[in-house]
Amino acid sequence: MADAVLLICPLVAGYLLDLWFGDPDNWPHPVRVFGNAIALGEKWLNRGRLRFLKGATMSIILVVLGFSFFRGLNALLLQAPALYLVINSIWVYYGLANHSLIAEGTAVFSVLEKEGLEAGRKQLSRIVGRDTSKLNTQQIRIAVLETMSENLSDGVIAPLFYYAIAGVPGMMAYKMINTMDSMLGYRTERYEWFGKFAARMDDVANFVPSRLTALLMVLVTGSKRGLLFIFHFGNKHKSPNAGYPEAALAGILDCRFGGANVYHGKVVEKPYIGENDRAIESREITTVANINQRTCLVMVLIISLMCWGVARCF
Repeated sequence: MADAVLLICPLVAGYLLDLWFGDPDNWPHPVRVFGNAIALGEKWLNRGRLRFLKGATMSIILVVLGFSFFRGLNALLLQAPALYLVINSIWVYYGLANHSLIAEGTAVFSVLEKEGLEAGRKQLSRIVGRDTSKLNTQQIRIAVLETMSENLSDGVIAPLFYYAIAGVPGMMAYKMINTMDSMLGYRTERYEWFGKFAARMDDVANFVPSRLTALLMVLVTGSKRGLLFIFHFGNKHKSPNAGYPEAALAGILDCRFGGANVYHGKVVEKPYIGENDRAIESREITTVANINQRTCLVMVLIISLMCWGVARCF
């Protein structure tokens, strides 16, 4: 039972901290440390021959080091259980991005509504990799909804999934993988080969969480259409994972995602997800934010109940 407490208490506390505070820009964050390590390794290694091998080696080493560091730290903290609970609560808080995801998405809708198209484009550029300079109001809103559904998996459910498997070390190893993909996983001349392994590792790591996210979204809304969209459109996306939560949300809202966008100067044709090309209304961001909140809460409850049930069995 003590082991269950050591898993459940940091999980719930970290969830509540994220719910209340999010990630203020001026606060320290382990992902920034991960990013600095990745940038330094890329600067040293991404040159000359054997770039794929160098990128793969760096990716594996950083993930193993990240996992080992947090596992070793936890072994030391177990000597002081109260300190263990406090420190691990902080790590879980840092591992979740639900508050910030919702805040950023809501901010785009709000700025677009109050300050106009150009301000909305600028605000959107904070959270997407596509060129926002020529997007219209409908395209901006669709981009926000696509990002919120995809990152509900990457930034919320996936970290929780790996916490359920391997505690804080598993959560932070996943965050390292996801950070590498966000920094290196581009099909550009610079990153095509060096970042390929990191991108594929992220695809593998998100295979189960992306599909779980989609199912949880359907569960918390009771949307039959959302479930049908998962099976019909989930595998239409160029990404092996992003299409599933996007399809769930498109089905829940009965709208259409996808289409052409510009990434790093190149037009990318994304397959359409959904068929109802209706206008997205400003008020719908509240619905999507509620879906994200409920999905996160249900995942936390499921993990807590599973930990408690396993502890009682043994």
